[in-house]
Amino acid sequence: MNILKLLDRLSDDKFFTTEASRLETLSQISQFGKKAAVASIPLGLGALMTTSAKAQTTTTATVPGNAGKSALTDALQLALVLEYLEDEYYTKGLGTAGLIPSADRPVFMQISKHETAHVAFLKSTLTSLGVTPGAKPNFNFTVGGAFAPFSDYNQFLVLAQAFEDTGVRAYKGQAGNVMSNKTVLQAALQIHSVEARHASQVRRMRANKGWIELANGGNMPAATNAVYAGEGVTIQAGFNTAAAFGPEAGSAAYDEILTGSDAQAIASLFIV
Repeated sequence: MNILKLLDRLSDDKFFTTEASRLETLSQISQFGKKAAVASIPLGLGALMTTSAKAQTTTTATVPGNAGKSALTDALQLALVLEYLEDEYYTKGLGTAGLIPSADRPVFMQISKHETAHVAFLKSTLTSLGVTPGAKPNFNFTVGGAFAPFSDYNQFLVLAQAFEDTGVRAYKGQAGNVMSNKTVLQAALQIHSVEARHASQVRRMRANKGWIELANGGNMPAATNAVYAGEGVTIQAGFNTAAAFGPEAGSAAYDEILTGSDAQAIASLFIV
């Protein structure tokens, strides 16, 4: 199956919200995505992806004190915090009369559905791994009065862009921590691709390019600098992309990861 068809399947909100057990959901993901995923990645990793999902789940979820399980569940808990944040942000924005122009509401209604689906999936997965999902924090999106996103649509868009760009980098940064469970990794990558689509869409709604150039988020306030720290890197695995393609193109061709601690620090700014 073409990898684009795999990614497009995520436009169907029922994919992550069907009334099925977590194991049934992961089985569906595995069966649907395995061929396309293996065809789109290097041979070595592709061989790993064909390992039995059942065996991987047993290794990480049933062995007491398993370090891989800890890294896996910590990564899922971090992702859940970020999804909680986005989910509540869009819910509040859509619930604020007169904030979002009617022409833009369908976009944020769809993004909101996706974030709600991601929250449900992460909670279900953590529970199935024997871990209690973290409770939703209390959020304050004004950051002590620095922002007024629910009374100023431009500021609403600014924070939406910052949240989506954070999510994209954070999911990428946690890939190594979820590799112990190939089925969860596959689902996390599918969520990551959707978050990237959200980010590109919101950036374009602000008249920015759909990708990040150098360390510039694109017409963003200094308060969001942490979201884009390190994005100006132009050396990739020893290859100087700036020398080959110029600094802007060389940087924009690669998104840098955001560490778990950095992602948590950004999210904490909005947690009471």
